[in-house]
Amino acid sequence: MAPSIAIPWKGEEGEKEALRLRRRNEELEKELKKREEQEERMREELEKAWRRVRVAEEAEERLCCQLGELEAEAVHQAREYRSRILQLMEQLSAFQSMSSFSSIASQ
Repeated sequence: MAPSIAIPWKGEEGEKEALRLRRRNEELEKELKKREEQEERMREELEKAWRRVRVAEEAEERLCCQLGELEAEAVHQAREYRSRILQLMEQLSAFQSMSSFSSIASQ
């Protein structure tokens, strides 16, 4: 309950004013408690959101690392593929040269 209030007025008017002030004080205390609870809930929600952001950032870092590894592997495979293509082109060119040489020799 609210603390006692010294009543500067005497009589019924003073008692009414004191009662009105007590009620107003109780309303303000309820409102304060409500705001404090709301603030605490908002603080908890903010902490949860912060944790989710942190988890998302860590996931992003892992994905970037994996993407970098995949890009490096793709470059490696592309170089191997290019090297193999060049080898096959050389073999084909050599085969065509031998084939041309054979047809000229048989004429």
